[in-house]
Amino acid sequence: MLRWVVRALGLLLLASAFAAAVMDGARSLADQQVALTSMGAALGRMFPAKMAVLPALVGKLHPWLWDPVVLSILYVPAFLDLAVLGLVVMAFSRRRAA
Repeated sequence: MLRWVVRALGLLLLASAFAAAVMDGARSLADQQVALTSMGAALGRMFPAKMAVLPALVGKLHPWLWDPVVLSILYVPAFLDLAVLGLVVMAFSRRRAA
């Protein structure tokens, strides 16, 4: 049962990555230049009230964790973050070889 839920979550993340890629592609075609939405910008649009607590989070995280890890994840295009996360979740739901 748990494997089915994890696999469904992975497929949902992969579908979200595809939708984000299609939206970026449509925006790029309309603007006639490459326009990629970063994960930070996407999260800011989806949860504007929650992004206000981001400065408070900076003070609680270790600087080595914030600067190279979290900031790089927030600057990467959203479709790439979602695709990698979806593939990792799908890998966890695989059956082990006997």
